[in-house]
Amino acid sequence: MITRFITDVTTRFNPFSPRAKAARLFLTRLPPGARASGMNIATQLLPRTSTEPSSLHIKFKDGKEMKIDCETMNIKNIVEEVDRHSRALQKADDMAS
Repeated sequence: MITRFITDVTTRFNPFSPRAKAARLFLTRLPPGARASGMNIATQLLPRTSTEPSSLHIKFKDGKEMKIDCETMNIKNIVEEVDRHSRALQKADDMAS
């Protein structure tokens, strides 16, 4: 997954819910030094009894924002969506160089 163009990641999920698996897995796919390289990562853990759906909000360097519903998408689909936009930014960056 290309994370170089991601500036902010915000997640909200109940860690005990099986439907929050995609949000948890997305956080594990971020590189260990992501915060040190300038990425803002905010995670809000909901209580065990919460019925609020899991959410993932991603901002890119070009200003695009993605609001992803983790309840309906699996991790493979989320990574594909993020990589699709990251590859477009990569192409634009390569053309400018």
